[in-house]
Amino acid sequence: MKILVVNAGSSSLKYQLIEMENEQVICKGTVECIGIDGSKITHKVDGREYEIERPLADHTDAFNLVMSCLTHPDYGSVSSPKEIGAIGHRMVHSGEEFDRSTYVDGAAMKKLESVAHLAPLHNPAGLACLKSCMSLVDCPNVVVFDTAFHSTMPDMAKLYGIPYEDYKASKIRKYGFHGTSHKFVSQEAVKYLKSKGYASDKIITCHLGNGSSITAVKGGKCVDTSMGMTPLEGLIMGTRSGNIDPAAVEMLAKFKNMSLEEITIYLNKKSGFLGVSGVSSDFRKLCEAIDAGNERAKLAYDMFNYQIRKFIGSYTVAMGGLDCIVFTGGIGENGARIRGSVTKDLEFLGVKTDKDLNENAPRGTMVDISAADSKVRVLVIPTNEELVIARDTEEVVKSL
Repeated sequence: MKILVVNAGSSSLKYQLIEMENEQVICKGTVECIGIDGSKITHKVDGREYEIERPLADHTDAFNLVMSCLTHPDYGSVSSPKEIGAIGHRMVHSGEEFDRSTYVDGAAMKKLESVAHLAPLHNPAGLACLKSCMSLVDCPNVVVFDTAFHSTMPDMAKLYGIPYEDYKASKIRKYGFHGTSHKFVSQEAVKYLKSKGYASDKIITCHLGNGSSITAVKGGKCVDTSMGMTPLEGLIMGTRSGNIDPAAVEMLAKFKNMSLEEITIYLNKKSGFLGVSGVSSDFRKLCEAIDAGNERAKLAYDMFNYQIRKFIGSYTVAMGGLDCIVFTGGIGENGARIRGSVTKDLEFLGVKTDKDLNENAPRGTMVDISAADSKVRVLVIPTNEELVIARDTEEVVKSL
């Protein structure tokens, strides 16, 4: 079965066509600037890249362009849309209406529309793309949620200390994000650990990138995660503040003479590494600035390092032990420096890494960077969220 994986943003659309028999990517691409000037598609197949610039009014136009590339006689991958067995869609927020990947029928569509407000920058775009796909291609459509993997969190971990009746009415609670990534790397870790005879029940996955989150996975299920009702909660990130006293938000708004909407943008887009360092939201540039002696860049780095270590410690307590730490995401997979900082002096938790293995870990492949005598394994695992979406889509379609 060939499955088309679609990830729609507010003005973008990423896609991959995957042959599920061998789980190989046949082609992939990105549509940029949907609904604004400069819209174009970059389509990649067989090591070649094709770029087409064309005005695209909306996600229907964008998806039509994707299909024309997929079926193009010169650089297409299928002769007809009928060769596509199903389409899997990334949807950011499930609310409490869904706890797993779901086939989209009329009833599911109504539920999706009812929770769209929970992720206003992403879910409406995802819905628009979903509706376009359903109208243009005759095959099953499945939604896979960023939040679904975290639906197993117990109430004591996911609820905030607000009146319970207000939670029930508003559904305001911790949901967590990056779920497809945490699911993929935790499952890959279990496979590896079992193959080597190591314990695999208690795993902490660190998805570190421009957006970062940490998840405690016990027995294959999420028991806690660092992001909350929105991706703003948790660690300091590229432009997000992470955890902050709610009362300080009001104080900041008054100090900056900002509205509630403006202070939310401030905390999401102008804070984090960028705001603390004054240099950049890019972690690589942050490290370059540290090496050049920039103290504010070092402060941002130290805050990030400290907070990751703190979450690892608290989640070890939450699970009653620790078998494995996984690093993934753009920073986690490529950042030997932060991996070394995070795991330094964690021997009291049984964590020891091999400096040479860490610093020379090849990119793009799973690497065990643990010291030989470490009681806890430390793994670097490249994430593959598209493959999770494709696998979930295939599983749902086969169950119909």
